[in-house]
Amino acid sequence: MAPHSESRHAPPSPAGGEATTCPDRSKPWVLACAILGSSMAFIDATVVNVALPAIQDDLSASAFQAQWVVESYALFLAALLLVGGALGDRFGRRRVFVTGVLIFALASLGCALAATVWQLVAARAVQGIGGALLVPGSLALISASFPEKERGRAIGTWSGFSGITAAFGPVLGGFLVEHYSWAWAFLINLPVAATVLLIAWRHVPESRSAPAGGGALDVWGAALATLALGGIVYAFIEAPTQGWSAPAVLAALVGGVAATAAFVVVERRSRMPMLPLAWFRVGNFGGANLLTLLLYAALGGSLYFFPLNLIQVQQYSATVAGAALLPFVLIMFTLSRWAGKLVDRFGPRLPLVIGPAIAAAGFALFAVPGVGASYWSGFFPAVVALGFGMTVTIAPLTTTVMNSVGADRAGVASGVNNAVSRAASVLAIAVFGVIMAAVFNAVLSDGLRLAGVSPEVGALIDTQRSSLAAAKVPPGLDGATAASLKSAIEEAFVAGFRCVMLVAAALAALGSASAWWLIEGRGAATSNPAAR
Repeated sequence: MAPHSESRHAPPSPAGGEATTCPDRSKPWVLACAILGSSMAFIDATVVNVALPAIQDDLSASAFQAQWVVESYALFLAALLLVGGALGDRFGRRRVFVTGVLIFALASLGCALAATVWQLVAARAVQGIGGALLVPGSLALISASFPEKERGRAIGTWSGFSGITAAFGPVLGGFLVEHYSWAWAFLINLPVAATVLLIAWRHVPESRSAPAGGGALDVWGAALATLALGGIVYAFIEAPTQGWSAPAVLAALVGGVAATAAFVVVERRSRMPMLPLAWFRVGNFGGANLLTLLLYAALGGSLYFFPLNLIQVQQYSATVAGAALLPFVLIMFTLSRWAGKLVDRFGPRLPLVIGPAIAAAGFALFAVPGVGASYWSGFFPAVVALGFGMTVTIAPLTTTVMNSVGADRAGVASGVNNAVSRAASVLAIAVFGVIMAAVFNAVLSDGLRLAGVSPEVGALIDTQRSSLAAAKVPPGLDGATAASLKSAIEEAFVAGFRCVMLVAAALAALGSASAWWLIEGRGAATSNPAAR
């Protein structure tokens, strides 16, 4: 997946106007610590998708088990992200950040040593918990260590290096997967983590701030968010193999919906909710987060399948597949400063309508290439269009979220928006998996019928359906039959990929329409829900 960079989100100022106590000689070390720490999470989020085909093959995993390798990490990260930020404010930003780095590193080692797909899924879940402490902590360290007049430059430096990491991380990961093993996609975290821990121990000062009102952490909200996401995601991932009527699937779906309802009730009644629901009544905040939900669902859900298409169908190497989204990231990195001025010049509505519309065209272009497509004529135009559309959208979206609640709540607002984007991706990967499986199975059945395969061969292929494009042709067949079966499998996956991309295009277009409907135009007054 393309990264959803936290550079979109400015960190909260130290609570209560707390003065920074970081000596000047330590500030470069704090910045290096934050960059290296967040880079682990950025690299891991993008490299794993490139490594999935190798993981699937080496651990004999179905496509739906491979989904859990991504989803278990993303689920805990999305559900616990806001709690991780609150823990840092309460118990010490350096302490919680370092704890997150340590958990992430140990879980990375567990991932590399996993002998079964479910061991890998469990280790990835622990990685997600570490990431929920690490990701918000990286920017919180900068916020606490740099005074306001220096903070913008520090965040800009952090953002620039994060963009470089996001661009070249998948290329490095793809090279390691191709030439060594998928385990190295996780082992590269260990020396980075060791460096971060050493810098933090020697050079990063501790900082904390008591929450306003001294209220308790929203533990119930975090637990219910995890249960809600987990139940719904489990149902959608397992339904294609178990069936919607399976007791486990039904129980997970009902439990997830019930936990969602309970989460809403708890957040409404909580004195210090992790998700302030009242803010969503503010037009620009609610509209911006609805756009985030739709657009990042499209992005996360569709680009999960992109490396699978390149490696398993188009026969690209892992290194080339890792480099396929380089234009996307480089466009965002190069034009981000220009995009940041769009709100000042045109107001929030226009870029938030045009950007998602361009992204929708990019998603639609992904549906054009078939089997054997050239990258430059088939996928490159789609990557460029999507990159430009997201560039036009992201900075104005961030600005709109921040401005909608006032400067004193900007940190919490950015955290909420970040959590919404990650939850959208978690849910979309599960839902898009159902769409992919349905189209793949239908098209493959037609392909097998047209190929005139025997019932015995058809039965053998049926046992491989859950592997999607990684399905293996039964041995012992003549060359022509084997080639026709392989072609049928590839065409079935491409048909599913096209459908997924068109759904993503529809979601992005719906996001554009929602921005036109809900986002206020130029010159609109800033609303502050805290005052309501």
